[in-house]
This record gives sequence, structure tokens and C-alpha cells, in this order.
Amino acid sequence: MATSREESLRSYRLFAARDPRVTLGLDPEWGWGERDLLRLMADKCGVSPDPAHVSGPDVIDPERTLAGLDALAARIRAVAARRGAVLFGTGHPHRLLAFYAALADALSAAGCDVLTPAQGRCVDITTRFGVRTYNLDYVRGVALVREPGARGAGSETGAHTHSPLPVRVALGACATLRGRLPDLVVGDHGWVCGAGQLGIEAVGLADTDDPALFVGEAEGRVSVAVPLDDAVRSDYYRPLTRYVLNRACLSQ
Repeated sequence: MATSREESLRSYRLFAARDPRVTLGLDPEWGWGERDLLRLMADKCGVSPDPAHVSGPDVIDPERTLAGLDALAARIRAVAARRGAVLFGTGHPHRLLAFYAALADALSAAGCDVLTPAQGRCVDITTRFGVRTYNLDYVRGVALVREPGARGAGSETGAHTHSPLPVRVALGACATLRGRLPDLVVGDHGWVCGAGQLGIEAVGLADTDDPALFVGEAEGRVSVAVPLDDAVRSDYYRPLTRYVLNRACLSQ
């Protein structure tokens, strides 16, 4: 897989230090040390539990991925059955947008309200280059952020971000306008942790260097965290899309 053991262990160290770059909007209730996180990620993802294993590619157990996809499909099926409101958002638009967009299309066809609040709103996000202003946009019902001056609205060119600020802006717009809050948030990174921290049911995808989603799941604020490599080519996720739609009984 693309994620290295070094990247994963670095994230665990930063999470243990409560670095906001890796907590992704989650405020953990429990004390999580590096060893605790390594044990959690070994259980949830299948990474090596050996702290002496410090280099090379990290691993994800495909059986754990399938179990996570089954749980994700169950949540998708449940919200479709009650024609709930769903918010989709991704910090990996160049990789995962098509996966979420297919789910959004299927839920919309099933009568769900796929929300697009705060479209065009500016979001100030702290990056390694300082605070940068991004614009919140939606492509096929999936939220992303893009830099000002990037290709026009509707294009799939978006920025990679871990920030929870976009989902906070989106949810704040729902509340301010007395609109419908989502019954379910589907996404990754800060979209999932930011929503879960605010008490909105959230499910999503996470790599081995994203411990926040699995901590959120362990503490009960994230409903489902699916372990998978989030940095491969977008077409590699098509079989997963078909699998989730079949398990959710939403195949076209």
C-alpha cells in the first residue's frame, strides 16, 4: 500500500500529543498514548502491533476492510429506508470523489435529500504555509474545498485537506438557515471527525495514518471507520463502490 509505516507511527505520535493536524476535529475523551493507538490500529486495521517494526510499507487486513464496508453499507441502507438527509464531503477529491458521488447518486434516487449547504462559502484553513482561504464547493453532491482561482465550480479539481472546518461551516449553514441537518455524514478526515464531534452520525474511510476516525469509533462518536488505502488511483475504488451499493440494496 502507499502509506508507509513511518507515516503511520508519526501520526500516532502526533495524535498522542493532541496535534490538531491529526486529531481532525475530534476531542478525545480518553488518554491515548502511542502504544494505545498502535494496539487500536492493529485491531481495527491489521497493522503490525510490534512497536519495533518502524519502516517499510504499512498493511491493512482486507477482511477488516470488508467488515467495515459491510457496516458502512448497513448505515447507507438504513438512511435510504427512512429517506433521510445525507451530507457527503471529502478531503481526497482527486482520489475518492467518485466513490462518494456514486453513493450520493444512489441515495438521491432512493428519495434521500443530499445536502449542499454553504456552497461557495469561504473557509480559512491553517496549512503548513500559513492560513489559506478556500472555497466550499460541491461536485455531484459531494463537498470539497478548492483554492481561489482554481478551475470553476463543478470541476473535480479540489484541495487535499484534513481540516474539520469545512464540515463545521456546512453544518453551521444548515443550523443558521433553519434547514435540515443531516441524518448522516459520509466522508473522510475532518468531515467525519468534525461531524461526529458535534453529535451528527458520521461514517467514512480512513488510512493507517488517520487514527482519529478509529479513535472516534472506539469512543462512540464515529459510527463506522473503514480501513483502506486512501491514496491509490480513483478507478481502483470502483469495485468497492459496487460492493457497498450491492450490500445496501441500492444497485441500479
